[in-house]
Amino acid sequence: MKLVLHLLLLIPVLGFVINVLIPKKNERFISGAAFITVGIHLSLTIFLSVYYTFYKVMPINIKEISLFTSREYDFFLDFYFDHISMVFLLVGTFLVFLVSRFSRFYMHRETGYKRFFNTLLFFFIGYNTTVLSGNFETLFVGWEILGISSFLLIAFYRDRYLPVKNANKVFSVYRIGDIGLILAMWASHHLWHENITFMKLNNALLVSKHLIQHSYVGVFISLCILVAAAAKSAQLPFSSWLPRAMEGPTPSSAIFYGSLSVHIGAFLLLRTFPFWENQIIIRVLICLLGLSTSLVGIMIARVQSTVKSQIAYASLSQIGIIFIEVGLGLEKMALIHFAGNAFLRTYQLLISPSVVSYLIREQFFNFQPKEHSIQKGFMKRMEYSLYILSLKEWNLDFVMNFLVWNPMKKVGAFLEFINLKALTYLSVPAFIFGILSLWFNEYMPIKFNFALPIFYSLLGLIMVIKSFSEKKSPILAWVLLLLNHLWVALSISFNEHFDFSEANFYLGGVVFFGFIGYVALHQLHKEEKKFNLNTYYGHSFEHPKIAFMFFISSLGIMGFPISTTFIGIDLIFSHIHQDQIFLAFFIASSYILGGISIIRLYSRLFLGIHYKNYHETPYKSS
Repeated sequence: MKLVLHLLLLIPVLGFVINVLIPKKNERFISGAAFITVGIHLSLTIFLSVYYTFYKVMPINIKEISLFTSREYDFFLDFYFDHISMVFLLVGTFLVFLVSRFSRFYMHRETGYKRFFNTLLFFFIGYNTTVLSGNFETLFVGWEILGISSFLLIAFYRDRYLPVKNANKVFSVYRIGDIGLILAMWASHHLWHENITFMKLNNALLVSKHLIQHSYVGVFISLCILVAAAAKSAQLPFSSWLPRAMEGPTPSSAIFYGSLSVHIGAFLLLRTFPFWENQIIIRVLICLLGLSTSLVGIMIARVQSTVKSQIAYASLSQIGIIFIEVGLGLEKMALIHFAGNAFLRTYQLLISPSVVSYLIREQFFNFQPKEHSIQKGFMKRMEYSLYILSLKEWNLDFVMNFLVWNPMKKVGAFLEFINLKALTYLSVPAFIFGILSLWFNEYMPIKFNFALPIFYSLLGLIMVIKSFSEKKSPILAWVLLLLNHLWVALSISFNEHFDFSEANFYLGGVVFFGFIGYVALHQLHKEEKKFNLNTYYGHSFEHPKIAFMFFISSLGIMGFPISTTFIGIDLIFSHIHQDQIFLAFFIASSYILGGISIIRLYSRLFLGIHYKNYHETPYKSS
């Protein structure tokens, strides 16, 4: 059985590699390779599920490989298969199998035909890693892959403005949810004093023993998990990203935001249910969140003018009900509900173009206007108010802008004086002072040593906010993101047991990918006259190699699982003390906002309508 589980993890990776090597003009082999890969995976999934169900074997747990080990820390990949994984794996593989077959003809002669199937298989790798994960670290690997593949598929039509803008918006909300998952991993390290596996969470005695001694830590972890799950599953107040994600091709909308990716938040709650099942306040919060999302979602769905938006809000309304079922402990009902909702939304989205054409034709021949009467009763006024609120999508975008994005833009505008010269004058003295304070640490007052890590982590966060709001110099924005990692490493160095080798391990990936990104930006600066961040320039049209090189370097810097920075982030948090909540929050925020800033930088330079600086600009009248 362990061999089959290994194959389930390796086959999507092998299929992705083969698909990358196939020439992009050969549509038949590209789609065929994806279809065969998912087909083999589906056969193995059915075999494993039948064997697990009828022979009633114990859940399978595999500690695959330790990627980094130190005195007090072990980062290892762990995979786990039980009835929850079985349902999500069966439904997911079957739907990807159907969509890959459907896309073979639907995407025919599209410019990005190969890019679509590559991203589909990349998503499939992330989905398998997530639903088969055995600990938070492994789940975070799949979680990050799902986020990047979502961004790539929403921005599939990368020569248009709206898909790129909405891809940035969706990725930003995903990253905000990642704060919850990162802080949950940090707090769980202190609660368990080990890299806890999901299999151990099923030990009720072990969980209750730790939660009795650290009840507040348990509530904090559960709240962080709820934030991450709500952001991933588009629950309030994060619901507005789901219809924006429908800018991608219809097959990707069906498989991502109708059926699979949008249910990952519910999966996270189901997987961690043994941890928070005895925390009544958390269960009440989950039920209230699901209920409010379901009510708001169904009202917004009824006034949408596009079929995709209707399906999106109807889907998140059903996911709200799934949250209620999970909060009430109705695990089997939640799994059945997930399968039914996933199949229904996939079917609705795949046939939506045909349905729309049919309805337009039907309306054209049989349209009869409804008779409206003006009524002034309280209930009618309430109905009209809810109607207007639903048309405005309950101002969810306004709330996010008011609470998150506008304050950051204001802080960035206040930091307008920072340029490369000013950055040198500020950074060099601050770094020298930090090194000297670290060297003479034992002679410093205790309060001083407690404040310095917070100061340097806050300095890194300020660098990220300035990078996020930068509009003039892409190179300055890139350097600010690199400096953030330096300040983070320096702030953690004041804590004991974080030695020089661990700092090198963490910063090694930053230096390597940071240099590649800098070279890519320098080369683009030589090629193009317009080199700022005021709009989308679409330079990937003429510079695909530079775009690819910068994209890979961006993934490495933001902590994607292709560099040591990914393990280094978890290593950093393992050295943050339990009482350093501000330090943990500042560093988590700098990572999350840094990822948003990197994707914004990549999008502005390489995505969007192609900017032709060598052509004359026509007048509007022409």
